Amino acid sequence: MDKRIVVFGAGAIGGYTGGHLAHNGFDVTLIDPWPEHIEAIRRDGLAIEGVTEAEFVRAHPKTLHLTEVQHLARERPIDIAFISMKSYDTEWATTLIRQYLAPGGYVVSLQNCINEERIAGIVGWGKTVGAIAAILSAELYAPGHIRRTGAKNPPGHEVYRVGEVHGRITARIEELGALIRTIDTCKVTDNLWGERWSKLCVNGMHNGVSAASGLSGNAMRQDDRIRKIIISLGGEAVRVGQALGYRLEDIAGQNADTLARAAEGDAKARDEVESLMLALRNSQQRSEAQRPSMGQDMQKGRRTEIDFINGVIVERGREIGLKTPTHEKLIAAVKRVELGHVAPSPENIYALA
Repeated sequence: MDKRIVVFGAGAIGGYTGGHLAHNGFDVTLIDPWPEHIEAIRRDGLAIEGVTEAEFVRAHPKTLHLTEVQHLARERPIDIAFISMKSYDTEWATTLIRQYLAPGGYVVSLQNCINEERIAGIVGWGKTVGAIAAILSAELYAPGHIRRTGAKNPPGHEVYRVGEVHGRITARIEELGALIRTIDTCKVTDNLWGERWSKLCVNGMHNGVSAASGLSGNAMRQDDRIRKIIISLGGEAVRVGQALGYRLEDIAGQNADTLARAAEGDAKARDEVESLMLALRNSQQRSEAQRPSMGQDMQKGRRTEIDFINGVIVERGREIGLKTPTHEKLIAAVKRVELGHVAPSPENIYALA
């Protein structure tokens, strides 16, 4: 595949994906706003660790600092531009890369949140594609060092999902799926929006809870009181998605309707959901301390994506007359921690009950 690929945002997911594509022989350029990260990759390569020693690779992608992006004007136009920035940086990153796209080039949102509309507002719907790292957990823990914390090729679930905004299966989306399958499993879906909302439910259940509590993913699930809050968050998000007409996929391995019924007090459904949540204490994870991305952001002192995850669930719920009180309370809790008014603590989540 003779494609010119740019990954804008070489953090945990973008760096993992772009680094592996470069290692697999594709023409990849990583762009990132963290100068030390780019310099470390230039000097030593991008070290990508997995849960086993055999997964380790040292990739050598081309790199650009933000101040060097104009050099793309001297090179062959970009065929595929992955945007892997935080949601609040989507518009400016897409605007910056738009002028370097080939006539048939397109932009892929490889992000946690639902940003296709933001991207399409800049490059047009015809140049907008969605990609979801559905069950890829990773962390950028030092400049030039990314660590995957979940096993490759998990049974029964594709790690990546790619789809067109209109739902049709096209030649380019099949090609994109084949490209990503050189990294890990990838499903080409006709249900991009259902996949997006399902992943939004997963993030809405876990990311803000980690950010406000300071707990890892495993520790959150082991806490009886927090587990009930997580279920409430999931149920509210599922009901909004269903009311919006999305065809929901599994939510972190849970049947969407079962999760919603558990949140609404169905004892049998709650037992089923809690049993699976406890079983998901992932023995294949590298570290008990692994946090969802928003928990990592809080540790690093970065702005969180709470408004683009839980905030979207609240906003869309209001539009159709569905209340999401647990999400509203979680947003407030995360912002108190983010602003330094309180320290991360499980007590911040207990107060949501």
